[in-house]
Amino acid sequence: MYTVHQLAKIAGITRRTLHYYDQIGLLQPSRLGENGYRYYDQDALLRLQQILLYRELDLPLEQIREMLSSPKFEVLAALENHKAELLKRIQRLQRLVLTVDQTKEHLQGKRTMSDEQLFYGISEEQQAEYEKEARQMYDPAVVNESNRRWKSYSAAEKKRIGEEGEAVYRSFVQAMPHGPASPQAQASVTAWRQHLQHFWSPNAEEMLGLADLYNDDPRFKANFDGIHPQLAAFMREAIRVFVSK
Repeated sequence: MYTVHQLAKIAGITRRTLHYYDQIGLLQPSRLGENGYRYYDQDALLRLQQILLYRELDLPLEQIREMLSSPKFEVLAALENHKAELLKRIQRLQRLVLTVDQTKEHLQGKRTMSDEQLFYGISEEQQAEYEKEARQMYDPAVVNESNRRWKSYSAAEKKRIGEEGEAVYRSFVQAMPHGPASPQAQASVTAWRQHLQHFWSPNAEEMLGLADLYNDDPRFKANFDGIHPQLAAFMREAIRVFVSK
């Protein structure tokens, strides 16, 4: 049997987290001691492991509680599912690491990458995650319409749109020596805004929000850094100039 302090140390979480899990009925102690201490047995440890594994997969606590409380829940089956999902993430991250390494060599002149290779590893799965987050940040109706538009395109159209986007980002890199307020950079912003019409029609405030997202979200920042380390920052400055006109 473990106390809250002992279990928190083993699991690498805080005591406050365990108290909160008890409060919401997600993980209750196996028994309460006469001194009022909470004690956890092996079954509780296995349940906590499931909770933390599901949290690694970004499931909300309420959904986790419902799943673990279901009479159909089976630990071994759940572990197999965890393993499958984690392997998918490992494979995707390995692809992204490869893309980052190859892009570094490309910028150092040690190898040549095609435009398509610059975006290797940015999967449909990741796009789905971006969509999920977009629903929380923007009007769901706008996100739904954007998603509908994208799914309506054929494979050839998606390829063309992707190539168009790559050309837009390359144009920003080419405009860097001239500064964010230069005609070249402002033409790139115009092309970028036009490219976004394939998905949605952002207003000035939303354009600025996207520029901040490119810089502040580590995943977006990593994608832009793979093209050029200063691309995201340069785009934000150029977009700010564009919007201020």
